[in-house]
Amino acid sequence: MKLIRQIEVYAPEYLGKKDVLICGGKTEWIRDEIRMEDEACEVIDGTGKMLVPGLIDQHVHITGGGGEGSFHTKAPEVNLSALVRGGITTVVGLLGTDGISRNVENLLSKAKALKEEGISCYICTGSYGYPSVTITGDVKKDIAFIDEVLGVKLAISDHRAPNITVDILISLASDVRTAAMLSGKPGIVTLHMGDDKRGLKPVFEALERTSIPIKTFRPTHVSRNPQLLEQAFAYAKMGGYIDITAGQTGTSAVECIRAARELHVPFENITFSSDGQGSWSNYDKEGHLLEIGVSSVSSLYEELVHLVQEGGLSLSEALPFMTSQVAAALELGQKGQIREGADADLVILNQDMTMDSVLAMGRLMMEHGQVKVWGTYESRDL
Repeated sequence: MKLIRQIEVYAPEYLGKKDVLICGGKTEWIRDEIRMEDEACEVIDGTGKMLVPGLIDQHVHITGGGGEGSFHTKAPEVNLSALVRGGITTVVGLLGTDGISRNVENLLSKAKALKEEGISCYICTGSYGYPSVTITGDVKKDIAFIDEVLGVKLAISDHRAPNITVDILISLASDVRTAAMLSGKPGIVTLHMGDDKRGLKPVFEALERTSIPIKTFRPTHVSRNPQLLEQAFAYAKMGGYIDITAGQTGTSAVECIRAARELHVPFENITFSSDGQGSWSNYDKEGHLLEIGVSSVSSLYEELVHLVQEGGLSLSEALPFMTSQVAAALELGQKGQIREGADADLVILNQDMTMDSVLAMGRLMMEHGQVKVWGTYESRDL
């Protein structure tokens, strides 16, 4: 057991100064004062600090992304310590452009490894391409029978996309929807959005022609250009979830949220993710690669700080974009909140929003800025 004493709790709504008891990986009690003998549990002094839910990053290339500049540009897989330092306690892994030399089997094994090392991890089957790469040979079976699989990944409106027809998009979404219903999962089609002028038009057409629930399609990278962002805001007003990539070039996160407020876009339909370990790249008009780099999972936490310190949002307003709203979108009912009975995925912040400690399922992963739990083969000198 662990007892965090007299800490300001953001659940993400502000609850005031509380004592928080953690037992068996769960948040057991949240009270004004919990009277227990200190010898009965590990006591953490929360004086002058803030307690927030662990961040949920729903778009991380846990086995590495990239590769568009030939084999030497393949990005490395994510390390446990990078996730911990980023305050991330739940992660969704997926493939990107490369569904040829990378595969879903490796993605799943990495997810299982991260779970064994201490954090919660899920995946999407598929990659940019179509037909979708899978483990079982069938998207429906991957979703229905593999616990970690929440949905499928696909790229549209991008020069690297498979350029499928709307009919195929409808068929894929229908398969995902059915498999998810049978297995009690959210059933999502995570859509990598590129810069093509079509943008979300294929999705709007699919919704117009069918009764597929709008929550099935999850466009991400939606702030990469003004036209796509405008479409994404319209999509969110229709009831769909849209995902903004932290630190992405284009419209900044702060500008996105300011615009969303002005346009009365429902904040509860907006989420953030990092695209961590994926590649960022720039091309000339002929499609030649000009530069390439690797995104960091730390951008999610950094964006949280920017929204508060530069965007004028309160911590309670900023947190849901990467905690409770992501949990709701992924139907992870025990995640993204600080409440009695929920998973004890917690981050302790100093008043200046620097990160002090991280707990995943009640286990102390970072303490006073120092990583305590490392990946199996990580160097402790990092």
